[in-house]
Amino acid sequence: MQKVLLIEADVAAGEDMLTAATGLGLETYVATHEELYERYRPALRSKVTGTVFTDFADPDRALDDLTAFCRERGIDGIVAVWEFLSPLATRLAAKLGLPGHLPERAEHCRNKRLTAEAFAAHGVPCPRTLHAADPQGLAQRIEESGWRYPLVVKPAENAASIGVSVVRSAEELPDAARLARHQTHKYPHGIALDTTLLAQEYVDGDEFSVETVLFEGAVHHLVITEKFTTAGTSRAELGHTVPAELAPDVRASVYAVTSKALTALGLRNGLAHTEVKVDSKGRPKVIEVGARPPGDHIMRLVHDALGIDVARAYLRTVLGRQPDVTPRRDAAAAIRFITAPRAGTLRRVGALPQGEHIAATAMTKMPGDEVGDPHDNMARIGHLILRAGTAAEVNKAAAEAMNSLIVELATE
Repeated sequence: MQKVLLIEADVAAGEDMLTAATGLGLETYVATHEELYERYRPALRSKVTGTVFTDFADPDRALDDLTAFCRERGIDGIVAVWEFLSPLATRLAAKLGLPGHLPERAEHCRNKRLTAEAFAAHGVPCPRTLHAADPQGLAQRIEESGWRYPLVVKPAENAASIGVSVVRSAEELPDAARLARHQTHKYPHGIALDTTLLAQEYVDGDEFSVETVLFEGAVHHLVITEKFTTAGTSRAELGHTVPAELAPDVRASVYAVTSKALTALGLRNGLAHTEVKVDSKGRPKVIEVGARPPGDHIMRLVHDALGIDVARAYLRTVLGRQPDVTPRRDAAAAIRFITAPRAGTLRRVGALPQGEHIAATAMTKMPGDEVGDPHDNMARIGHLILRAGTAAEVNKAAAEAMNSLIVELATE
């Protein structure tokens, strides 16, 4: 029986990965922290063969601990589940001689400054990027470069739209810089983040992501996901639809620039989740790449729409087996996130919608819970998953369902 190590499974994609491993008859081990594992939900723990505990805040120690454990247990594949630990997974696989990505580029996906440098070196269409250690330095570099607003200001390392702002004037820059540097360590493992400030040219257009399986350097693009986001100064994700409706030539262009980006970042075995913006003329630019499973239940959407088991395909690649990426359905699926109109105390959410297109509903916040402003992905209070025959049908059903929802906050 083959054995895999999942590096932190207590994330959105964790249960999908554990379920797929069980289906493949694998022994599944999890690398995490002892205190966090005590809080794992029973549904997760029931699928775990064994654990190894380490301190992810000390990457060198973690690499040594996990290397020793994998050699002792005879681990056959390394799976990066939580994106903040994807560089560790790459280095660990390389040290053990197991399928993975190029270790010398392990940080390139996780650190957006390094991503931008790799893209520039390999001619990947992407936003131009400046970086600086502090707000004053960033303002000076923007002025010296003669860039015009709007610009996007973000931290070199984070996720879920945390610390990201669309800045429309120089006067807004200090607040955006403070927001970008607000989080210095990543909960729950205390991993130090690179707080270098980035300014990127603003790319106007629609947002998409590309879901990809890689095996021995061969790129298998599965689908393009349509993304729905907030407007204004933030870009929190409000939902996703699989597949995105795009003209064939635009779809081909999106896949082409994504392939170029994955090559630039040294990705060879595993999954990639690539975020792309397409302007009004159909020209795509790559925003960022994650060397890990997509979050937000996108793997379920791909399965519901196309019949492809993304988690199983990922496990096969890290075990050196050819992944099955053949579509078995031609349908559409969507997820929409429920958010509050502002920060406050949740009073109630009206009855969740039902109907032929509603596949699942869930609430993550209950009445009496505090909720945040919907300026990043951490302020969600629930979601709906929908299915239909086409993307147009599922988007229409999603809009109707969301319009029917009532979210009330307690009065002050």
